[in-house]
Amino acid sequence: MKKVKQFFSLFLNDGHLTWLFILPSALLLALFVLPLFAVFLRAIDVNFFQNAFSAQAIKALQLSLLTSSVTTMITILLGTPFAYILARWSFRFKSWVELFIDLPIVLPPSVAGLALLIAFGRRGLFGSVLSVLGISLPFTSAAVVLAQTFVAAPLYMRSARIGFAHIEKQLEEAARVEGANQWQLFYEVMFPLAGRALFSGAILTWTRALGEFGATILFAGNLEGVTQTMPMAIYLGFERNLGIALALSVVLVIVSVFLLMLTRRLEKQGQD
Repeated sequence: MKKVKQFFSLFLNDGHLTWLFILPSALLLALFVLPLFAVFLRAIDVNFFQNAFSAQAIKALQLSLLTSSVTTMITILLGTPFAYILARWSFRFKSWVELFIDLPIVLPPSVAGLALLIAFGRRGLFGSVLSVLGISLPFTSAAVVLAQTFVAAPLYMRSARIGFAHIEKQLEEAARVEGANQWQLFYEVMFPLAGRALFSGAILTWTRALGEFGATILFAGNLEGVTQTMPMAIYLGFERNLGIALALSVVLVIVSVFLLMLTRRLEKQGQD
């Protein structure tokens, strides 16, 4: 037993402990980097620009940019006051409300898409009411926006909530002492102070909406020029034209990397 302890004490010196940290970290990093490297390596060839600027790819890109931007604007307009309420107000069942807001983050996309279809489909729970109003959501661009909002808005809500919650109570009380009403308090004090968190949340929401696939394909389908976003085109290209799938994947990776770098820069500025 003594020899076993001596063996382990000899093995677990500082040098060996360093490798115990480095090796698993390197393996996990390789898991993240190598697949993306393989996509870039396979996609960059003489036909890359032809695939990236094909009619199908351009339509998918335009629709993705449009729906993601609309989703983000809707999320900001509706989510900012909601996040402010959750961060600064106290009310009954608040924890339950927060749970339902965060639930789509962990919910499988297929479940989200099925839930939207069962709720707002032509034969869904509220489908008949929408039909009376002349509204048909499934397999339309509006369905794409609704699916993206369902899965991406919670990211903005979480970031905005944290931003508003970290504002010191003393600043709020000082503004009230100066005679600021609820709107002035929000617009002139709280909103500017939480601006960095709001902007970061908006970027995450836009990026998540841009890459949304599971809920969208179930609720909106895959109609070229109508509901076929970039992830849909990649899925279809995998079966019909791998070059287009690879080219669009490279575009999505580049856009995501740029936006994540911007988000990290904002977070670092907030810590300084």
